Amino acid sequence: MRLLCAAAVLALAGAAIGASAQRSEQFYLSGAPVQGGALSGTAPAGAVELRFDGEPVPVDPDGRFLVAFDRDAGSEARLTARLADGRIVDRPLTVAPRAWRIERVNTPMRPVRDNQAFLAIRQPELARIAAARALTTDASGWRQRFLWPRIGRVSGLFGSQRIYQGEPGAYHGGIDIAAATGDPVVAPADGVVTLAADKPFTLEGNLLMIDHGHGLGSAFLHLSRIDVKVGQHVAQGQRIGAVGATGRATGPHLHWGLRWKEARIDPLLLAGPMPTS
Repeated sequence: MRLLCAAAVLALAGAAIGASAQRSEQFYLSGAPVQGGALSGTAPAGAVELRFDGEPVPVDPDGRFLVAFDRDAGSEARLTARLADGRIVDRPLTVAPRAWRIERVNTPMRPVRDNQAFLAIRQPELARIAAARALTTDASGWRQRFLWPRIGRVSGLFGSQRIYQGEPGAYHGGIDIAAATGDPVVAPADGVVTLAADKPFTLEGNLLMIDHGHGLGSAFLHLSRIDVKVGQHVAQGQRIGAVGATGRATGPHLHWGLRWKEARIDPLLLAGPMPTS
């Protein structure tokens, strides 16, 4: 009888171990797949490669990773992990659409500035921005719950767009926070400074860019002052600059943009609702 009980116990234990192993060979995700949103997750145990829609995704030694969805992401995406023994673990994702704020105006779109004098200034600026985005650092702020870099009234939503006499303009690629010139701006998460403009850019003004690791980066536009330098590690909550109205801005405010690789994402979904105080 005792032998039978011991065998039963061993069988149950084996079944539990098998179930645990089966669970470990799955994706564990946090967040919701939605346009402009991000997912953090843990890759299946034994994964030696992870891809998101066919593109490689970095994975930390503990299996943690990040992926995100552009404002105009399609309805389907796919995570694929290759295990050490060659097996493939596939996770299809259904990406939820969002209702963006669209304003239709009965005026023509302003012509794009493409004269030689403007392009001579603008092209080097765009090259510096692209180079900053291409940098890979040891930052791990992507693992944190993001803070708002400035508390205040949200004056411009991510993804909003104007349609000029039927012709769509560029959508708003970040979130605007109303504030006074000189109000402090803090780092929403740990990171490494990848660009700190030494003079105002034509559109962005005094531009500051911070890499949070794994392809996730913040951009802060129109600053009146930048308090950090390229290559500097910054901590979440650390003062990094001050609100301004430099560049193409109609008044003082903070524009905060977030990108994961080439996908523009909504800061509101990472930082949560704006605190009331």
